Amino acid sequence: MRRTSEVEMRARTGRVAAVGVAVVAAVLSPVLEVASWLVYAGLPAEWLPRVTVTPQSAAALTFPAVGAFLIAQRPRLNMAWLMCVGGLAAGVSDLAQSLMFRAAANGDLTLAGHLRFPGTLGWALCGFTLTSLLPLFSPDGRLPSPRWRPVVLLGAAALATEMLRTIFRPDPPLRGYPFPAVIPNPLQIRALAPYNDLISSVAWAGIYTAMALAALSLLVRLRRADPVGKRQIGWPLLAFAGYVVFLVAGAFVPGLMWLAIGWAALIPVAVAFSVMRYRLYGIDTVISRTFVAAGVLVVVGAVYFGVGALSSLLVSGYHQIAGLAAALFAGAFFQPLRRALQRVVDRMLYGKVGDPRVLAARLTQALRRGDPAEALTSVVSVLRDGLAVEGVAVEVADGEPRYVESGPVGPDAREVRLVWHGEVVGRLLVGRPGPRRFPAAHDERVLATLTPYAADVAHAVRMAADLQRSRERILTAREEERRRLRRDLHDGLGQTLAAMAMTINIARKRLKDSPESAEALLRELRAGMDAVTGDVRELVYGLRPPVLDDLGLTGAVTDLARQTLPEADTEVTAEGDLSVLPAAVEVVVYRIVQEALTNVRRHAQANRVRVELRRERTALRLLVTDDGRGLPADHRPGVGLGSMRERAAELGGIAIVAPVPGGGTRVEVMLPLPTSAQPATT
Repeated sequence: MRRTSEVEMRARTGRVAAVGVAVVAAVLSPVLEVASWLVYAGLPAEWLPRVTVTPQSAAALTFPAVGAFLIAQRPRLNMAWLMCVGGLAAGVSDLAQSLMFRAAANGDLTLAGHLRFPGTLGWALCGFTLTSLLPLFSPDGRLPSPRWRPVVLLGAAALATEMLRTIFRPDPPLRGYPFPAVIPNPLQIRALAPYNDLISSVAWAGIYTAMALAALSLLVRLRRADPVGKRQIGWPLLAFAGYVVFLVAGAFVPGLMWLAIGWAALIPVAVAFSVMRYRLYGIDTVISRTFVAAGVLVVVGAVYFGVGALSSLLVSGYHQIAGLAAALFAGAFFQPLRRALQRVVDRMLYGKVGDPRVLAARLTQALRRGDPAEALTSVVSVLRDGLAVEGVAVEVADGEPRYVESGPVGPDAREVRLVWHGEVVGRLLVGRPGPRRFPAAHDERVLATLTPYAADVAHAVRMAADLQRSRERILTAREEERRRLRRDLHDGLGQTLAAMAMTINIARKRLKDSPESAEALLRELRAGMDAVTGDVRELVYGLRPPVLDDLGLTGAVTDLARQTLPEADTEVTAEGDLSVLPAAVEVVVYRIVQEALTNVRRHAQANRVRVELRRERTALRLLVTDDGRGLPADHRPGVGLGSMRERAAELGGIAIVAPVPGGGTRVEVMLPLPTSAQPATT
């Protein structure tokens, strides 16, 4: 136990010491860099070098600070120590370089010559740690494989060569020297003078090659990594690749060196993201938007200047017209160009699944070949491919199938609502990123393109389920009606007719012996026949109100209103031809009006009731309004209102019951009419 405590104490002490050293480096390096700037600011103009701020300056300011932060989190992370050592070496190099010019300006050329050595050593150490080792060891602190060791050796050899060349470089002639006096080199080897330029060219070629290969190692890691590793590697890859590009460009176009300086300051931040917070930032999104923005900027700029130059040649002297024409052409190119570049970048990053239009075309073809259930399966499969995730599922509200899944979505799936014309018809569940590609930065574009298809299919599945349930209800209602008829005919009418037949037989036997009793039996038989007639009438009325055949729909509704509400002021109006309506529509309208008027009589206490029947081109509209008490605040639909809605739904229509402003209730029904029931037009 004591030994364990000692080990823990020693480990804690070592961690504190490591953090302390890192903090010292993080503080000292910017101090050295700022001190070098102050020294440069005090130099006379003739001794002030042309360039005082370089990518090395950015490294001195940012790398040690980020390295200290990483060491505080993970003390054994070798990349963090590389950042601290390299940044501190950069600060030492810049300060030694500035002090060299300060000593030379003061006339102490010998001291200036000796100050060249710490500056050169710091430069070489900074370059080796930050431009060669750091990308090779990012993001996990190990080389991609032993085969990359020659790249380490190449970087070390090239930097060592350039460092030694600078240390032993012969003094140049005063003629052409950019400063008032030549700073002597105490270790110069004059015999190297003929080979100085050649050695420098070879060394810098090796340096640039090692830097490019170090950045390439990240690309190799990227291709072999899993989705988490891809996001982790993407940040340092973007940072180092951009730095190499701008550094090389700055060697040929000095004005671009500022981009390299700014990009160098971002490298440690990118490395920190890759080590600590890579899950929170989409590097593929950054890459995509960077390429699109750069492409748009270049092309639109070229179009603008090209059109401006052409307009100036054709319409010389009219500079305003040239500028306006250039701006119009550039603006016209902007949006189509952005979309085209976005598609190209998506195809580069994600392959064929990166173009939402291709996915939409695939989905359209799949939807044409199957019923709603099969189409829903196709939607799920295409979405899974397009989003490059492990699983996608669609859950349909009141649908059949209710849940379709392609791959496991897991407990932490992303949920996207499926909305069809303002109505939520289901939800889309998106699982974790798959192993094939980045977790797609184009997720939102893919979802925006394909979610409407999924919502349409989910709605179709719901409609198919509703249709099936409607068929089942119709079948159930038909069988229930048959059962009722059978019961009424067998138990009611059948028993009555059997009793009447027995009465006839008894009466026949009593005609000769007892005419009086036979007459009584016949009177009873006559009363029984009246009852049978009433039963038959009720059965027929249950199938279809006969008043519809006698008076028509308008007359039947008028008669119903007069009988149901004899004391109220009722008004029935009809518009359009109601003589050729389907029988089912007439029965539904009659029953709904009957139920609505019954509710008015029982609950509304209305003085005035209005019933409107309006025949439109493809529908029949029914409106029943009253001036009664209206619906209570805590109103809940009962059996009667539910019956009205069900009757309308059986024909594909809708029934709405709502209060009337100022008091009263309105029942509005819309029933679609088949084409065969539409009135003829001339």
